Amino acid sequence: MWDKPTDWNVGEWERVRTHPYLTQRILARPAALAEVGALARLHHERLDGSGYPHGLHAEALPMTARILAAADVYHAMTESRPHRRPLPAAARAEVLQGQAGAGRLDGEAVAAVLAAAGHRVRRRPAPPAGLTPREVEVLILLSRGCTNRAIASELSISPKTVGSHVEHIYRKLGVSTRGAVSMVAMRHGLLGPDNLG
Repeated sequence: MWDKPTDWNVGEWERVRTHPYLTQRILARPAALAEVGALARLHHERLDGSGYPHGLHAEALPMTARILAAADVYHAMTESRPHRRPLPAAARAEVLQGQAGAGRLDGEAVAAVLAAAGHRVRRRPAPPAGLTPREVEVLILLSRGCTNRAIASELSISPKTVGSHVEHIYRKLGVSTRGAVSMVAMRHGLLGPDNLG
């Protein structure tokens, strides 16, 4: 299928979408590889739920799966395909960073893959889980213990808008408590002196 020079029809696309599932099934046969297979089936899933075969969201994707997804996208661009030649290194980096910015790939995973592939990576990686700049601001204030009303006042937005941002942050990070949000913020260096108001 990968070598077919024309567009896939519906049936062919459905066959392609089963390969992560089949990968898991194949690797599950030797019990020692079952864990590897469970991870391998996630390589086409995306943080925003747009991936396949299951359409999982961020909360269902461990960091290992996020790194594997970014590595798979990067590697695919190094190969010739019937519809395109391999992409140059700069273009591969741009595609990965764009996917992280759009919330499909994890920014930290993208930074790790790019660094491993020999790219110069910004000192501070992209925001975690594709958070927008506004969501990062809300994340920092949440981590400092601010209420939604206090965050709204600080950022000059409505409490309802803050609530929407908080909901998106929890979903994108795959967490359900403020404590977990704070841990993510600390892990990504968002609570350091450079981020103090």
